[in-house]
Amino acid sequence: MRTPFPARRDLTILCAHPAYRVADALARRAPDLRVLSATTREAALDLAAQADVLCVSGFWRDEWLARAPKLRFVQSISAGVDQFGKDALRARGVRLASAQGVNARAVAEHAIALVLSLSRRLHLARDMQAQRLWKGMATDPAEREDEIAGKTLLVVGFGRIGAHLALLARAFGMRVIAVKRDAARADGVADEIHPQEALADLLPRADYVALTCPLTDETRGLIDARALSSMKPGAALVNVARGAVVDEPALIEALAKGRLAAAALDCFVEEPLPVDSPLWGFPNVVVTHHVGGETRAYEDNVVDILLDNLARLERGDPHLRNEVV
Repeated sequence: MRTPFPARRDLTILCAHPAYRVADALARRAPDLRVLSATTREAALDLAAQADVLCVSGFWRDEWLARAPKLRFVQSISAGVDQFGKDALRARGVRLASAQGVNARAVAEHAIALVLSLSRRLHLARDMQAQRLWKGMATDPAEREDEIAGKTLLVVGFGRIGAHLALLARAFGMRVIAVKRDAARADGVADEIHPQEALADLLPRADYVALTCPLTDETRGLIDARALSSMKPGAALVNVARGAVVDEPALIEALAKGRLAAAALDCFVEEPLPVDSPLWGFPNVVVTHHVGGETRAYEDNVVDILLDNLARLERGDPHLRNEVV
């Protein structure tokens, strides 16, 4: 049985991240709390012994448990929690919650922005701007900008991000079909929701294929040469999931041979994307720098979850928001 969680007035919370200023947002919204901040792993380790609560993501190593005897709760700053040893935390009686959903709106908005960029050829306009070139009117319809209304968007992975993307796409007049591991439990505004096993049959129907799924054993390399070859002529791929969901060499080959009309990619197998990657050079590829989840509201969104979980812990609620351990 767990001992009671410390009272709010007795808590020390350490926020550790190289970029996100969660401590500033927390101190602004909860000035009664004692909040410490660290922007390096070394500084965080120096302060860890004082922490009852740790708000952290990539800095974490399980060895920190030995340096944090007071630690009772870890709030991940990221949605992913692969770096946390769940068994080690459980053995020490330390609770863990993820920040799942904290940037779902941002990623979905980034995905629809990429779809619009490809449709309206904004990337080509930017390239011509850099060269101070004015593009004349196109006589060939295939060379013109396009509309997305009436087009079909296939969303691969229908969690928070995928569902919000479907909402945005429907607002633009797109038809949305989706695949989800457990299609029976899917909520959202897609026109159709199918199990993941149906992906091969759905790919030929899509004008745009948007990847919003997590990286798992089942989704690693999901979009391979066979999947790419089954996409309809003129279709485009948008990836705001993880780079390894796509077989990158197969994607490069499909683009080079014209089997795929375009791609917009926010994530890659190797990041930063190597300077010698062919993906940089395709005029029909938009590269963004894994910024889909970036938002000026990120810190406040994390603090929303953290404050909710602190309240639950103080009142002895057995369930946390985004509970992992």
